[in-house]
Amino acid sequence: MASVLTAEVPAVTASARPGAIILARHGEPALSRKVRLNADEYRTFWASYEVLGLLPGQTPPQSLLRFVETCGTLVASTRLRSIESAQALAGEREFSRHDMLIEAPLPPPNWPKWFRMSPKMWGFWARVWWWFFDHHEGQETRREAEQRADQAAAMLVELAQGGEDVVVLAHGFFNFMIGRALKRRGWRLAWSEGYKYWSMRRFERAG
Repeated sequence: MASVLTAEVPAVTASARPGAIILARHGEPALSRKVRLNADEYRTFWASYEVLGLLPGQTPPQSLLRFVETCGTLVASTRLRSIESAQALAGEREFSRHDMLIEAPLPPPNWPKWFRMSPKMWGFWARVWWWFFDHHEGQETRREAEQRADQAAAMLVELAQGGEDVVVLAHGFFNFMIGRALKRRGWRLAWSEGYKYWSMRRFERAG
């Protein structure tokens, strides 16, 4: 996938311990989840979710602001909700934008039109069907997304090699997949706030 880079990669210092990698989720998008939808309606809902920005009036947590202030590199996905989250945290500071970091797809199961659920429940079952049953409707498969997550992890490890921390503003489930890839590369989860909006998960090089 193509990438748009607006920040330099830190120089690699052989003697330096890598910086931490902080995987943060974007803020709350401007789309209400207080609805009940069938499968076709959820597809429309998810398409809107993917292009919308943040719900106005949010204040990023101070803890995340502090990490962004002191990190060496700030990275966001190319989705508007991630870009606006990074802008809210960074102000005029430049940051990188990578479509490698966008969320994995969420095509819902093809259940009857009379079957209606909340977007939260559709998201859960869509992810189960995609993860365990390879339901992708011609979109990115789990295997393809895992390959992309490994590429993203490699990029973030390279950015952290100079010894400064890297903060990523991306998406809940794909951040989870990147975390799995980081662990395979010898990184450990030092602490976690879970996967809610604006939450952080900090990874450090093991050993």
